[in-house]
Amino acid sequence: QVLLVESGGGLAQAGGSLRLSCAASGLTFSSYTMGWFRQAPGKERERVATVSRMGVSTYYEDSVKGRFTISRDNAKMSVYLQMDSLKPEDTAAYYCAATYQGLYAAAAAYNYWGQGTQVTVSS
Repeated sequence: QVLLVESGGGLAQAGGSLRLSCAASGLTFSSYTMGWFRQAPGKERERVATVSRMGVSTYYEDSVKGRFTISRDNAKMSVYLQMDSLKPEDTAAYYCAATYQGLYAAAAAYNYWGQGTQVTVSS
């Protein structure tokens, strides 16, 4: 059974930082591109950042470039999202996900999803 379990969400002030973690089990972690997605109430789920299998390459949506950093540790079967300079518009449920496809795969291409962790940024 594949499990992706996110942690690290919570309440932050605008300009602050949070670090999300996602621990994976039940899959060959290094075979998967990992991604972070988010979904705000009333909005569609959107891709935030992705990292390649060996962690060499990354992709960021324009809205988070320069503020968020995605990384992974294959030995720990974990992926992380460091979020700095947070804005109220970053408020959403954040999900990690795994896909066999590449960095630019759409959400529909992701095979496994975590349950999500809530991030709330106050102004």
